[in-house]
Amino acid sequence: MIPVRGFDGQTVAVLGLGRSGLTAARALRDGGAHVRAWDDGAGGREAAEAEGFELRDLTRPGALDDAVTLVTSPGIPHLYPVPHTAIAAAWAAGVPVDNDIGLFFQSLGHDDIPPKVVAITGSNGKSTTSALLHHILIRAGKRAHLAGNIGRGVLDLDPPGEDDVIVLELSSYQTELARSLTPDIAVFTNLTPDHLDRHGGMGGYFAAKRRLFSEGGPDRAVIGTDEVEGAFLANQLAEAPGDDRVIRVTTAKPSGAGWQVSHRKGWLAEHRKARQIASVDLRTVAGLPGAHNHQNAACAWAAARALGLAPRDIEAALNDYPGLPHRSQRIAERDGVVFVNDSKATNVDAAAKALAAFPRIRWIAGGLMKEGGLDGLRPHLGNVVRAYVIGREAAGFAVALGPGVETEICTDMATAVARAAEDAQAGETVLLAPAAASFDQYDSFERRGEDFAARVAELP
Repeated sequence: MIPVRGFDGQTVAVLGLGRSGLTAARALRDGGAHVRAWDDGAGGREAAEAEGFELRDLTRPGALDDAVTLVTSPGIPHLYPVPHTAIAAAWAAGVPVDNDIGLFFQSLGHDDIPPKVVAITGSNGKSTTSALLHHILIRAGKRAHLAGNIGRGVLDLDPPGEDDVIVLELSSYQTELARSLTPDIAVFTNLTPDHLDRHGGMGGYFAAKRRLFSEGGPDRAVIGTDEVEGAFLANQLAEAPGDDRVIRVTTAKPSGAGWQVSHRKGWLAEHRKARQIASVDLRTVAGLPGAHNHQNAACAWAAARALGLAPRDIEAALNDYPGLPHRSQRIAERDGVVFVNDSKATNVDAAAKALAAFPRIRWIAGGLMKEGGLDGLRPHLGNVVRAYVIGREAAGFAVALGPGVETEICTDMATAVARAAEDAQAGETVLLAPAAASFDQYDSFERRGEDFAARVAELP
């Protein structure tokens, strides 16, 4: 555990006692702080009380009177749609509000020679990019750690050494509130609509992501520039056309004197000062199928190069990357039919990228539709032979797909897998890419993906 420094003998309030909140409470206590904890759920309170933390309802008058900071968990709204009562009370009392990511960077600032930190954010691909970069570093013999929105809570890591590299996946919920954000390398994969109610629209969502690059200023930034927000961000960070502190990741042809990693038609190419440094055929990399994963590979490549790794070492690691569970994960092949679990494709954009990765698809989709509906999927349904729709509102989901795709209402995963496997022919892919949240039938996208894998394993 990384002890949180700077609060010795002071009272710090912790709101939300899930994975990140309870870990933050422990790390604060290890650093000498007195922790006052609260969770709106009885389970969180019981877990904290069992570890000896003081419990006090932080929504009550006077609960924050002697607190120097309020640390809140990422899932608790602090601005939109409505601030949590305890957070509003902290504002009124003048108590700074922070989260575990801010505490982590603040604590690293006390080290004489801190480890290298790579922080990765974006709408889609940040989990795969983070896991892939971690894999590349380990393969190259580096002492690397994966944490944040993936793997372990960041403060749960063992205290790192000066030669270590910490790879953090950061969501907009985490970057929006952290009071200290000082990675050595920051990565922006892309931006598509998501969490808009939490951020008050696209502008607020982008602003939350942008803070990773503006609060402390990374030494180097890797920016996906195919969306207008990424192009804007790269332009804001670069001080000259050839400023190689900004590495642009794009599908565009190489241009200019800057540092660029492109991914086009299955090939990755690195250019610097108008000269090609390396190229890799990604079409043979089994763990990274499709153009969206090629973007992830390009972002991880750029970050690894910024850390000083050689192209040959990165290429070797790409070729044996096993893939991340529930993200374009190839789980089986039966009689020439491939079964792919992309349960993490919970929004329209992620599902569209998955649908573009395979030529003939038996598509399992459905669940809780997100704001905006499914209109954005219609241009990407050309590879779908038939859709097998699951979810409590499966019929409504099928109607929302429109007349452009043949559908079969299955409702549950067992029926969908059985019917898709029965219909599929050699050369086709049975793809779970729901384009919807899982909470109508499962408590997480992971449980949904595990159910898919289990049903595939049960096929005769």
